[in-house]
Amino acid sequence: HVQLVESGGGSVQAGGSLKLSCAYSGFADSRYCMAWFRQAPGKEREGVAFIGTDGTTSYDDSVKGRFTISKDMYRRNLNLQMNSLKPEDTAMYYCTYDPLSGDCVSRLYPYTGQGTQVTVS
Repeated sequence: HVQLVESGGGSVQAGGSLKLSCAYSGFADSRYCMAWFRQAPGKEREGVAFIGTDGTTSYDDSVKGRFTISKDMYRRNLNLQMNSLKPEDTAMYYCTYDPLSGDCVSRLYPYTGQGTQVTVS
């Protein structure tokens, strides 16, 4: 079965950096989409970075130029490098997977990890 396990969250001052990682298993490296979502208290979940099996990436405007999503297919890790962090980036961050490919921004992402907290002060 699909497993997604996030790590790397923590507390950082504004302007700092963090790298999130997600160890994934339970599905083959064929056609799919993966993404990082976040949810702040009282707000809806939002997608911030997306990647397809061909390596194509997309970003929400709020993180474009600051966050980088990448995938290590050998280690089966999904990563999110977050630079120039702002207080408004504070949220629980979730690694997600959708078994369908195509436009990764519009996928439903039915599989989600347990999340890792990022706090920027």
